[in-house]
Amino acid sequence: MIMSKYETIIGLEVHLELSTKSKIFCACSTSFGSEPNSNVCPVCLGQPGVLPVLNEEVVNRGIRAALALNCSLTSYSKFDRKNYFYPDLPKAYQISQYDLPLAKNGHLEIEIEGEKKIIGITRIHLEEDAGKLVHGEDGKHSFVDYNRTGVPLIEIVSEPDMRSPQEARLYLEKLKRYLQYTEVSDCKMEEGSLRCDANISIRPLGSEEFGTKIELKNMNSFKAIEKALEYEVKRQIKEVTAGKEIIQETRRFDETKQQTFSMRSKEEAHDYRYFPDPDLPPVEISSQWIARIQENMPELPDARLSRFVAELNLSAYDAGVITSSKKLADFFEQCLKLYPDAKVVANWIMGELLRLLKDNNMQVDNLKITPDYLAELLILQEKGTISGKIAKDIFKASFTTGKRPATIVDEKGLKQISDLSLLEDIVKEVIQNNPQPVQEYRQGKKKAFGFLVGQVMKATQGQANPQIVNEILKKKI
Repeated sequence: MIMSKYETIIGLEVHLELSTKSKIFCACSTSFGSEPNSNVCPVCLGQPGVLPVLNEEVVNRGIRAALALNCSLTSYSKFDRKNYFYPDLPKAYQISQYDLPLAKNGHLEIEIEGEKKIIGITRIHLEEDAGKLVHGEDGKHSFVDYNRTGVPLIEIVSEPDMRSPQEARLYLEKLKRYLQYTEVSDCKMEEGSLRCDANISIRPLGSEEFGTKIELKNMNSFKAIEKALEYEVKRQIKEVTAGKEIIQETRRFDETKQQTFSMRSKEEAHDYRYFPDPDLPPVEISSQWIARIQENMPELPDARLSRFVAELNLSAYDAGVITSSKKLADFFEQCLKLYPDAKVVANWIMGELLRLLKDNNMQVDNLKITPDYLAELLILQEKGTISGKIAKDIFKASFTTGKRPATIVDEKGLKQISDLSLLEDIVKEVIQNNPQPVQEYRQGKKKAFGFLVGQVMKATQGQANPQIVNEILKKKI
């Protein structure tokens, strides 16, 4: 009852590594997993006398993100120096954008409990990433890896429009889909490509004034973000109800304990002493530049979902599952070119393919099979070369080994038996060996017929054509 007296206010700050091959102000590689301090140069290490040069592709991807998120692009933006001192920041300042960002005033639509809701986007700005601290096992030493220093980022700042942890998770899931579809970022949280800070406060229902906000950090999955926000809502309400004051601070989420803990008091923006970077000219984006990016924008998830429903007669649910990943939707459409039965292909993708991916903790881009493998399998099944049961076994083998379905059928001798004389002999033997089920079927017990079919399939190791088996059994009995 106490919780129902308060309203939750959530805003999110999402940092995304752009999927460019080189860094934002130098030619160093952005590849993940390289040897520590191997992708560095005097520019990204901030050595004296160096000059940064803006990577044009960084701006292109920033524009693409802005267009996908319905933002207004600014014709004139600039870079600023954000000053703070930390071991993984070699220049002692970060090049970012402050008062003139790349884009602003956007929005993203989410659906919660069947209702659509607009989440505002305040701004999108470009900046460089800092390095990474690796703490020693002895607890006394820390090491700095500067490979990530200078990797291009966009920061997407939402309006405080979310009213529950669930809304925050739905917003993040949709944001991730849109940025993967547009190939702005791979959004791999496990590699640090997508990082999120959440600002959360509470206020009495009906109040217009915001409460004191808390910033949450150290959340490495959408589930963790939702859980951290859920805990923080309860904590803040408990504090306020007890007559205590909420202090503005940064808190970290401990996933093991499922709790947030204080890290430090929150700095205000002016503590960073922003000022224009004298080494970088302003960025002027012409309407022609925007039009060029717009022409090459891919179909976005919502539009693709609507097309699958309208043109392919998929259910909204099926279309939603398939379009949840661009690579999964691409796999689906490429398979359709070779086997144009959308419902059958969708069922296999949503059933067998997603199950195997989950069981093996894999992503679509790690597949050993290609869309034509699935099409080949479905054609073999349609022609009667293999049965439906064997098709699933073959698909699993193909998924695991990378061998083509037709190759597996030949190697294991899995072709479906449709030879009438052979099947008649096997059915005759099954009838002779199972007089009681035969009698039960003649007395009207339909389950007995299923048992007899099973015995034939067992005798043929699942390779008998079930349709022919059914016909022969009914005729013989």
